[in-house]
Amino acid sequence: MDQSSNLTGKMLIAMPGMRDPRFEQSVILVCAHSEDGAMGLVVNRPLPEIGFSDLLAQLGIQADANALDIPVRFGGPVEPGRGFVLHRVPRDIQLDENRMRIADDLAMSTTRDILEDFARGHGPQPAMLALGYAGWGPGQLDSEIRDNGWLTSDRGDEIIFGADNSGKWRAALKSLGIDPLMLSPSAGHA
Repeated sequence: MDQSSNLTGKMLIAMPGMRDPRFEQSVILVCAHSEDGAMGLVVNRPLPEIGFSDLLAQLGIQADANALDIPVRFGGPVEPGRGFVLHRVPRDIQLDENRMRIADDLAMSTTRDILEDFARGHGPQPAMLALGYAGWGPGQLDSEIRDNGWLTSDRGDEIIFGADNSGKWRAALKSLGIDPLMLSPSAGHA
């Protein structure tokens, strides 16, 4: 894979003809993309039945009065019991091995210490917690894009971190200048 086709840090926007109901009208931030496959987090599917404070309690993390309330979302169908925290990070900060830089100013953390920071009222902001992730094998995502399953766009922080989950898919399409009503679910190949 050449560098120009690497989608790390980009967003995937599900086309109307998405065959997999788990990803219908989904917006996914691609966290890693290489010849070995791809991994991303759905950013527009809230998990209203699981609050951040409930999750902290399940993990045995004591929240104090200053605890931050981080949105919890369905990140994808793979490993749904595993949490991933997307958060902003200053460009000049060196990250440890437990945090992965997705873009100059965006990282993903999978460690308990970041949750403990939020429970004490500090930690990187904005942030969101995703349970599970979306994964693709070698060449699979590229094939799905060619087959008209996904559109790609630059990252939009309001789409990632914003509260209007029901409007994120339309907002992502509009960021490309596309009216969702004008999209065809069928691929056209010459």
